[in-house]
Amino acid sequence: MIDEKRLNRYARITEQLKGLIEGKSPNLLAAMATICAVLHAKMPHHLWTGFYFVEGEDMLHVGPYQGPVACQVLKDQGVCLHCVKTKQPAVVSDVENFPGHVTCDPRSKSEIVIPLMKDDKVVAVLDIDSNKVDQFSKSDIEPLSKILELLRPYC
Repeated sequence: MIDEKRLNRYARITEQLKGLIEGKSPNLLAAMATICAVLHAKMPHHLWTGFYFVEGEDMLHVGPYQGPVACQVLKDQGVCLHCVKTKQPAVVSDVENFPGHVTCDPRSKSEIVIPLMKDDKVVAVLDIDSNKVDQFSKSDIEPLSKILELLRPYC
């Protein structure tokens, strides 16, 4: 089911982020931090909003984020590494049902992860957690991917 109110909110956020990032962000980290701050503030269902950078084949290191303290390193398993390995977004309606889910915060109940690609390689992922199940769907993928496109000039 598509939530029109949420899609309209994404459209407004995307325009706001364009104004804050395009021609203004000095680098990738600054642009990522801005995306995290705006998404986290404007999307009430977000418990944690942030990025993880790919480090080798089976490891991620935390980047800019908003929310509770994060796992600094993710290794060998989890939704974020699944996204890196498949090079595809991942929507998990209930993290308890995802084999190998990494619990950084026990309040996290659902999750969406979108890859940030450079050429054919994942360089980072946008990871968003909610404290309620079923808070993300496939309809969130396109608008979040469009927001990540703002980072392309910095990759």
